[in-house]
Amino acid sequence: MDNQNKAEVIRESGWEREVIEKLALAAVTEQTRARRWGVFFKSLMFVYLIAVFGVAMYPKLSKDMGDVSKDHTAVIDVVGMIAEDKQANADSIIGSLRDAVKDKHTKGIILHANSPGGSPVQSSYIYEEIRKIKKEHPSLPIYAVVSDICASGCYFIVAASDKIFVNPSSLVGSIGVLMDGFGFVDVMQKLGVERRLLTAGAHKAMLDPFSPSKEGETQYIQGLLNQVHQQFISAVKAGRGDRLKENPDMFSGLVWTGEEGVKQGIVDGVGNQDYVAKELIGADKLVDFSRQEHFLDKIAGKLGASFGQAIGSMAQDLSLR
Repeated sequence: MDNQNKAEVIRESGWEREVIEKLALAAVTEQTRARRWGVFFKSLMFVYLIAVFGVAMYPKLSKDMGDVSKDHTAVIDVVGMIAEDKQANADSIIGSLRDAVKDKHTKGIILHANSPGGSPVQSSYIYEEIRKIKKEHPSLPIYAVVSDICASGCYFIVAASDKIFVNPSSLVGSIGVLMDGFGFVDVMQKLGVERRLLTAGAHKAMLDPFSPSKEGETQYIQGLLNQVHQQFISAVKAGRGDRLKENPDMFSGLVWTGEEGVKQGIVDGVGNQDYVAKELIGADKLVDFSRQEHFLDKIAGKLGASFGQAIGSMAQDLSLR
């Protein structure tokens, strides 16, 4: 009898425990579902508020860009690192140049330059576009105004302009080409790490930081750098012409102040955007033609991943009901 009672008690306890576990699991599931819906509605409300804010601010932002219905000077930024995945890329800047040229009220273009340089390919694309515009529209002046720095690839670009203006303390030049890297061969040996590298092609592992450098490969890379450097030099000479002074260090990669740059002939004078627009172009109204990512696009990009995850989680919940 006692054994039978014990068995019944165990069965009842097991049943109660099972019920409690199911209730607890249901509660957790419901809390998770509620939390996901909460994230969804909060995200939706945030996007709505951002949209309202963007619509409200758009007229003001447009007004700050200048009145394009009157004669004006177009300003285009060449700011930051020049690279395909950066704001200062060839597609963006070339598009801005073409937009400015198409505008019948554009009386001249100012390249606002403030960049340490970057990709020689992107710089070359922009350089060639400026030269093309000057050939097709000889009466449309294109000037460059340097703020803090315009070095290397940035100078490559502005060398195509009609004239370059600087602040006396600006830094300009650096007409050279750079490729850097590291070698970890000795470190690997000290750590007792063996490099196992298989390649198909005698030079496929060239510049591998974990393998010893080879003299022939180093010379080959140096030859590539020299070719790009010569292309840079040719572009500068074509753009600046006889304004460049005879100086053995002209193409050595040195950087000069704006004041010294005037003496060396790599820039034309001291002046800011207002001076160039008013005194040289004759249209003191500045209008920014720089193509930039829209404010809402930036927000959408940042929210996209988390918002998408929230939607995905809710879809999963709904399908399990």
